[in-house]
Amino acid sequence: MKTKPVVLITGCSSGIGYALAEAFQARGCITYATARKPQTLEALAAQGIHTLALDVTDAASIAAAISAVEAQHGAVDVLVNNAGIPVMGPTAELPLDELRRQWETNLTAPVAMVQAVVPAMARQGSGRIVNVGSVSGVLTTPFAGPYCASKAALHSLNDALRMELKPFGIEVLLVQPGGIQSGFGAGAQAQTGRHTWRLYAKFADSIARRAGASQEHATPTKVFAKAFVREVLASSPRAVIRLGSGSSTLPRLARLPVRIKDQLLMRRFGLGGG
Repeated sequence: MKTKPVVLITGCSSGIGYALAEAFQARGCITYATARKPQTLEALAAQGIHTLALDVTDAASIAAAISAVEAQHGAVDVLVNNAGIPVMGPTAELPLDELRRQWETNLTAPVAMVQAVVPAMARQGSGRIVNVGSVSGVLTTPFAGPYCASKAALHSLNDALRMELKPFGIEVLLVQPGGIQSGFGAGAQAQTGRHTWRLYAKFADSIARRAGASQEHATPTKVFAKAFVREVLASSPRAVIRLGSGSSTLPRLARLPVRIKDQLLMRRFGLGGG
C-alpha cells in the first residue's frame, strides 16, 4: 500500500460514506468523496477532500469520474463501494420497480465500479476493492427480504472477485457492518411509509420497526469509520471484516436451526412464531 493511497468512496452525501471520507482523509490518503448531487459534498470539500459527481447507476457518470481520478493519479488504489439503498416491506406486496432499482444500486453498480477501476489497478499490479455488505446479508429477517437478498448476493460476488482478481495483485475485502448510526433507518422508514399495505395492513407497525431496526443501539458513525479505515489500510487486512453493533451476535443467530431461528425472528417482528 502506498504511503498516500488514492481512495475513492461512493455514496458520501451523508452517514457512513461521509464519515469514511473524513476518516480516510485523516489517515493521510488522497481521498475522493462522490455522490449523485455534488452540492451535498461541499462540507467535505472545505476539509480538503476531493469531490466528484458520481451516479453509480449511470455508465457515463462512472466513466467520467474514474477518468478524472486516473488522469491525476494513474489509478484508484482503494475503491470503497459504499453506495446502497434500502427496500423493505413484505416481499409479496413490494412494487417490482423498487426491487429492480435496489438490485441496480446495491448489486449491479458495485460490479460496474469494479470493472471501471480494475484495468488501471491491474496495470500497476496492486489495488484494494472494498465492498460494503451487511450482517443483513448473513441473517435474513422478515420485512427486509429484498435488502437482505441484495447484500447476500453482493457477498457472493465479493467471494468470486476475491479469487478472480488475486492473480493481478488486487485484494478484495468485504465489510459487513452491524447497526451504525446513519440516516439508513429513516430512509427505510420513509420508503415503507409510502405504501398502503393490503394483506399486511395489520403488521404496519412491525414493518416500520424492522425498517428502523438498524438504529437500535447503533454504533456511532465516526467510531465505525475509524475502525473501518484502520482495517482496510492494514498491511494484511482480513478478507471479511465485521464491525459495529450486532456484527458478531447476528451471524451467530443465523447459524441456529431453521425452526428456532424462524420462531425467534417472527416473534421479534410481530408475526407470531409461537
